[in-house]
Amino acid sequence: MSLLPVLILAAGRGERMRPLTDTTPKPLLPVRGRPLIEWHLLALARAGVRQVVINCAWLEEQFPAALGDGSRWGLAIHYSFEGRDHGGALETAGAIAKARDSLGDACWLVSGDIHAPGFRFDAAAARRFLATDDDAHLWLVENPDFHRSGDFALLQGGRLSRATIPRPWTYANLALVRTRIGDGIAAGTSAPLGPLLFASADAGRLGGEALHGEWHNVGTPAQWQALQGEA
Repeated sequence: MSLLPVLILAAGRGERMRPLTDTTPKPLLPVRGRPLIEWHLLALARAGVRQVVINCAWLEEQFPAALGDGSRWGLAIHYSFEGRDHGGALETAGAIAKARDSLGDACWLVSGDIHAPGFRFDAAAARRFLATDDDAHLWLVENPDFHRSGDFALLQGGRLSRATIPRPWTYANLALVRTRIGDGIAAGTSAPLGPLLFASADAGRLGGEALHGEWHNVGTPAQWQALQGEA
């Protein structure tokens, strides 16, 4: 059983997905018969994760209306309302800082707008991460067309580097993270995670591995529509 909580990132406006996201938050759009975010909830329940934090801002009232308290999946969902409390989305590091009291020292981190139905929130992976002093452990995909420059090189021993060129791997928005990475960010402050991950890589405190299996970054209406017809 994986006892670490999870933070599902669901606060963004989804500008590139308009007009679909004018009335529905992107993580609540249906994919293959269920809301995109529900695929994560099902995987978390299978893995034994119970504590779920969902940050929300855009149309945030729709999340508790659609998902409730999580009990239908055997989960306990807590909502971190960034719009209500701070007027808008806080970006990823800001989301971690705001939700830290609900997350403890470490958590799973996943974006609510990716589709990776085969990903396992594996308890053994969490234990291996906690046995290190790394700030985070990232799952990576080969650079997609929309990010050909990549984020990292994946070195021997599962270490991530920004200094090594080329950088053939892109962060897949699935990770294990120590919440200390948000130290120094006051709750309610908007702050991106990327620069903090890059600093961790430079300091030798960032691990990672390739993500195998299906993965989609649902970024445009055309991508969303194409995904509906796939088995």
